[in-house]
Amino acid sequence: MTLNWAAGNGRLVAGGAALEWACWGPEPGEGPVIVMLHEGLGCVALWRDFPTRIAAATGLPVLAYSRAGYGQSDAATLPRPVDYMTAEAVDVLPDVLDAIGPGPVILMGHSDGATIAAEYAGRVADYRVRGLILMAPHFFTEPMGLQEIERARQAWETTNLRDRMGKYHANPEVAFCGWNAAWLNPEFRDWHVGEVIDYLRIPTLVIQGRDDQYGTLAQVREVEERSYAPVDVVVLVNCRHAPHQDHPDAVLAAITDYCARLIRIETA
Repeated sequence: MTLNWAAGNGRLVAGGAALEWACWGPEPGEGPVIVMLHEGLGCVALWRDFPTRIAAATGLPVLAYSRAGYGQSDAATLPRPVDYMTAEAVDVLPDVLDAIGPGPVILMGHSDGATIAAEYAGRVADYRVRGLILMAPHFFTEPMGLQEIERARQAWETTNLRDRMGKYHANPEVAFCGWNAAWLNPEFRDWHVGEVIDYLRIPTLVIQGRDDQYGTLAQVREVEERSYAPVDVVVLVNCRHAPHQDHPDAVLAAITDYCARLIRIETA
């Protein structure tokens, strides 16, 4: 199926599930479509006004979708396996990109979404993918990140986090527990997908908060040291795990500059 861009939003079937999607900006044409992949507890609605701002600043079409178990998409089967991000990359994302069409895309992910984007670019030979924008990616576990995820579990059990997530997710328990239980699975401590970076052949922009509570700058260095393609890095001070929320203007400027340079290179 091909998305009806003019509708502005809808549902598409990817990986055997019906997923919600929304789009902003002009219909896909010569320029790439920026495809936004959300974090481990995110969804279309939780991007808030950032897709609108990206479309306006870059002049490019923008599409976001909610993975199964998130937002208003179909529920996911739990428990999620330790390699759930790899499965999202190779089993689901291809269907999403096919629904957009044959034109070029830039994959832009945050947290889990950044990992999924990098895994797709490193594992799947898809020449539609012309660039990567990775915000707070993770390629391996770090003790401080796992401690933060344990604190999230405690907040789920002792605060109104369930109710707050219920404003955005049709099934907040599936959304939270699918992510949290996978990361706290003892087998996840040995999880490492840095090898996908070795296969990247497209320019990458990495944006990281210096005070990211889920990952250190070692995640950024992994990309810088392993990629054979150009890597631009933006490290923001006084910034935690969501750079687009803590410093939206700086992130928007970095994305706009990256996209403009990528288009100039392709045009040349």
